[in-house]
Amino acid sequence: MNLSEIKKILEENLKKEFSDGRKRNIIFWYDEESEFVEDIKDLELENAKVLQLSDNNSFYIKYLLEKQDTCSNYLIYSPNPKPMARENWLLDIEKYSQEFSTDKATVIMRDLGVKDETLRYVFKKYIKFFGNKERYKKFASYNIEEFTEEKVNIAVLSVLCKLPVPNFELVIKTILMEEIEDENKYIKEIINFGDIDVFWDLVGKKYGYHLEERSLEQLIIMFLITNLSYNLEAKTPATWEKFVSSKKADTIVFINHFMNHSEDCEVYDVLANQVEKKLNLKNYIRKWDLEDYILCDTFKAFDEEIINWLIVNLTQNVGEYEKYRKIINRRRTTHWFKKFKNEYESVYYAMEILRLVDELKKSLKGGTAYEVIDNYTKTYYLFDYFYRKFYLASDRIENKDNFSKLLEIIENTYTHWYLEELSIKWSQIIEDELIDDIRINGLNKQQEFYDQYILPHMRNEERVFVIISDAFRYEAAKELTDILNRDRRGRAELFFMQGVIPSYTKLGMASLLPHKNIEMNDIGDVLVDNINSAGTENRQKILSMYSEDVVAIKYNDMKDMKRPEYKKIFEGKKLVYIYHNVVDAIGDKPSTERDVFEAVEKTFEDLNSLIKNLINNVSATNIYITADHGFIYRRSNLKEYDKISKADVKAIDEGRRFILTEEKKVEQGVLSISMNYLFGEDTKLNAIIPKGVTRFRVQGAGEKYVHGGAALQEIVIPVIKFKNIRKDEFKSSKIEVKLTNISRKITNRITYLEFFQTEKIEDKKIPINLKLYFVDEEGNRISNENIIIADSRSSKPEERTFREKFTLKDQAYDKSEKYYLIMEDEDEMVEKIYAKVPFMIDLAIINDFGF
Repeated sequence: MNLSEIKKILEENLKKEFSDGRKRNIIFWYDEESEFVEDIKDLELENAKVLQLSDNNSFYIKYLLEKQDTCSNYLIYSPNPKPMARENWLLDIEKYSQEFSTDKATVIMRDLGVKDETLRYVFKKYIKFFGNKERYKKFASYNIEEFTEEKVNIAVLSVLCKLPVPNFELVIKTILMEEIEDENKYIKEIINFGDIDVFWDLVGKKYGYHLEERSLEQLIIMFLITNLSYNLEAKTPATWEKFVSSKKADTIVFINHFMNHSEDCEVYDVLANQVEKKLNLKNYIRKWDLEDYILCDTFKAFDEEIINWLIVNLTQNVGEYEKYRKIINRRRTTHWFKKFKNEYESVYYAMEILRLVDELKKSLKGGTAYEVIDNYTKTYYLFDYFYRKFYLASDRIENKDNFSKLLEIIENTYTHWYLEELSIKWSQIIEDELIDDIRINGLNKQQEFYDQYILPHMRNEERVFVIISDAFRYEAAKELTDILNRDRRGRAELFFMQGVIPSYTKLGMASLLPHKNIEMNDIGDVLVDNINSAGTENRQKILSMYSEDVVAIKYNDMKDMKRPEYKKIFEGKKLVYIYHNVVDAIGDKPSTERDVFEAVEKTFEDLNSLIKNLINNVSATNIYITADHGFIYRRSNLKEYDKISKADVKAIDEGRRFILTEEKKVEQGVLSISMNYLFGEDTKLNAIIPKGVTRFRVQGAGEKYVHGGAALQEIVIPVIKFKNIRKDEFKSSKIEVKLTNISRKITNRITYLEFFQTEKIEDKKIPINLKLYFVDEEGNRISNENIIIADSRSSKPEERTFREKFTLKDQAYDKSEKYYLIMEDEDEMVEKIYAKVPFMIDLAIINDFGF
């Protein structure tokens, strides 16, 4: 305790002028209830000595004061009641001394600046609490300006719960969170040093807890059932009615803040799961219609049931895809979505695959090679994209039991319909249209990459960077283009080329180099202008024949480089080829081919970071991203009918999807393509390719991820042209979201506000996530929170509209004061407050909740 007030009073009395012939001042202080027995040890007076009177030192004190020291001022403190006159050894000294008296409650109140004497009994009740220096110091640090009994009670509870501010909502949350431990230490502290009755009285007053049993378990149930009733359209079960709070607004706001807290939400989940089991909630959910609980997020059982409903409808081919999309979008802003993100995304991408099948009426069109490739780059590639995204999500689901049927349907749809249908159709077109010359009129060719894209920059003496990512196929490049337009200042455009056949690394890498001629020797080496094109050193030699200032480098050799190293290697260079290999490195190994889609995600990170470093460290302006080949991947095991026997020929080079040979083989199930389109008219080499997506029967694992053939996924080669432009119009900006309600007056505790995403997401317009809530002028939150994810790509305004439900706390509102709708950007990298909109709150009936 801070004894400053007592010290001040004592020293003032000890300094008083002497009277009645006295030569010094002596003060006796009898502390009847021993309230200051510990504090007195630290009391030091400026102009007096302190003595403590005990049961057996009265004679010593009398001797000291009357014989040994007759000049000094003294404070004589006794932690006992004042003795009767006939038992008081110091009675004669007391007659010419002063007497001081106080109680601890008075001292505490003086010290804290509490002037309301009616609060004395409150402070007296907490004497034990204030007896601890740390608790006293923490209480004082709250700097309460106007003391009331409730403020003192809440401050005491807040100290005992170790809170930085006095706040009863935080007290409740802290205590409830501790319930997951073996012993609730905060309740124990309140019982020992506070007042447990005060706690429960406040719970009743603030949150409407009215059950006879004072139980934290039942308090949690009350909070959660009341919150559930907020969004549940079905009738609340009769057995739950007693748990619905009379203070619904504050209860709902409390749970909303609890479940949406970035850290505390994990404990909320534990408590909610415990209550969910006690309520046997799943049995009730099965009796309700989906629309009754579509917005409920108090318990995870709702998400589990919604996901299961979506899966059942997809597997039964109900086909209401737009309805499914709206349901998933509505769930994205609910509490449990993060826990079930992979489940929802799996369902979403499965839905997109099945929707696309229906949209195309299970027919892949295109009468010519050009038409088929055109359709692939505009629409059909989405199957590959959705399939990749589906497995990325589903692989991360811990419990896949209820996904087994959906997984089977998606695998069959992708593998046995889409892949087979497209590849067989494409093989037939090759056989009918391209067997004599595989080159398709009107398309850029991979072997023309340098001349078409790079040479114009070289002629203009512009520096250019080429990034070649092994097996980076078209559908992934489409996603990377969007990422670059979102993250980088500048413009990324996606083009494509017809890749070489066979679609494998040796030929693809050689084709992307500048060259006068490409040939293959009899041991399978690919020579570019008579130089073996394998390896980075050889490729630099080839590049050096076309420019003096060139560099060829592996991404792995530069990914940890700092700015000085960038400068040293790239400064003054006109042409840079960077070789990146993640997808093929992962996919080509039997032990890791299952992770090929994760490798694509890693490639996005690598290439995005690489481009950022090239721009920042060496001011790169012209950057091209391309690939040597694509790939085919399926998750399911191949059957024997998915393979064919290898042609009985002498191979110069071969893989699961090709054989290079000087023999020409005409037989069922294979295509024999002359290599003269690449090696020239004098070549005798032919590529023997299995039709469709079949593989040659080869011993050993590693047959799900393949390339080398002529499938569109293997030979449609992406080219991303990225131009770094520093102008502001080429910097991505977040989409704008506006409040559309004209009125800025709230008259009901529950109010709905509408918001509008002003543009669709495209080019340099990127999504924004907003957290919405109301505050008073001091910044205290007075409502629940809502989340808006503004990422719609729709041109329809109605699909970019958001209607959000706000509940205000049950408290008095002054219509002469301003309250604010806060729109907070959830992006940690930007200023938090996106918009602050002033409102007037004028509630006609204070307790009108609207239920």
